[in-house]
Amino acid sequence: MELAGASIHDDPAIRVWRLPFSFCSRHETANFHIRQIKKQLPLWFWIAFFLFVSEPAHAKSIWDFQEPVTPVARTSLAASVEFMRIIMGIYIAVFAVFAYSIFKHRKSSGAQPGTFTGPGSRRQWILAITPFLLLIYIDYIWMGIPAFHAISRMEDTRTAADMTVKVTASQWKWQYEYPDEGISFVSAMATSQGQIHGREAKGEHYLLEVDNPLILPTNKKVRILLISTDVIHSWWVPSFGVKRDAVPGYLREMWVNIEKPGIYRGQCAQLCGDGHSFMPIVVEAVAEPQFNEWVAQKKAQSSQAEAVAGKAWSREELMAKGDEVYKVVCSACHQADGKGLPGAFPALSGSSIVNGPMLDKEGHLFKDGHLDRVMNGKPGTAMQAFKNSLSDAEIAAVVTYERNSFGNRMGDMVQPAQVKALR
Repeated sequence: MELAGASIHDDPAIRVWRLPFSFCSRHETANFHIRQIKKQLPLWFWIAFFLFVSEPAHAKSIWDFQEPVTPVARTSLAASVEFMRIIMGIYIAVFAVFAYSIFKHRKSSGAQPGTFTGPGSRRQWILAITPFLLLIYIDYIWMGIPAFHAISRMEDTRTAADMTVKVTASQWKWQYEYPDEGISFVSAMATSQGQIHGREAKGEHYLLEVDNPLILPTNKKVRILLISTDVIHSWWVPSFGVKRDAVPGYLREMWVNIEKPGIYRGQCAQLCGDGHSFMPIVVEAVAEPQFNEWVAQKKAQSSQAEAVAGKAWSREELMAKGDEVYKVVCSACHQADGKGLPGAFPALSGSSIVNGPMLDKEGHLFKDGHLDRVMNGKPGTAMQAFKNSLSDAEIAAVVTYERNSFGNRMGDMVQPAQVKALR
């Protein structure tokens, strides 16, 4: 085909593939553009159908929101979807006007540029002010009033609350307390170190599984109190529509009313240190009768633990229990081998504190000794106090374990009865 002396824009074979909105060429006529648009309308229709109407467009995907199971979550998701529809409507309208203006006022059609620099007629003023007033209406009335009521409801934590749960965050675990029931326990990640370091196949709920989930009844308004012992954490369960920071020195509040039984997973949503990704949240929502049974079982276990704490434990019993407690509570910071993380968490292996005295001559806690550190922590550091989160037997066992593991050979042990007397 002879192309010499011809403009590439005049070749019909090439013009067919040009975008329908490239109207600025003076060599093309309006009729040609209209024909091209008509030819491509079916294509754009099927693209729009696939993206917004077809079954794949509504199929579940990893980008979907989790199923909302609380009033707060349903309200938040409904507001988000409604606002997205409004935004898409505005986008389509503005883009349509934009495309029409480009086509209508192109140079090749003989359109002349306007000479005005601002609204001069009533019609121009209406066209300029109407979008502004429409946005004000959408923001402050259409969406603003429902959003105000939703936020007011979200912040009303005390009205008609059926029960209270206190959540204490620390690196990198959660402690849950039920003040009315007298129940308290620590919830830590249950994913094995083998999975984390690639020695084992990763499980279905990798990094989102815990040893002790939070148990809550369905169809009950639960007031949740949040505090932190070290840095800022954030308790977040997407299906509940709640996310609130736990700030040291402040008591934060929120509430949930779970409408559907099930297991719901979340995680800390604040960068709280190098173990941030190891701080999952698992909530098991059960019917009220099942919840009452669980409460009775926990109380029985607590009574049994108090009875067991009064007996004399053997070294083997303390070491076995201490190994269990250490893996759950201590290994995230001091590491599984007890060597810690240099510059962040001190090593227990060969530590002068671990290998030092625990009690003075009168049988009192030795200041900054091993047992004192475990029970009362050290202010200003990541070493929190475990006096209120671990039982007498757990404290005695883990201290005994640390003093006789990781190359430490103190040979002594602590009895639960001693810990109880030192509280």
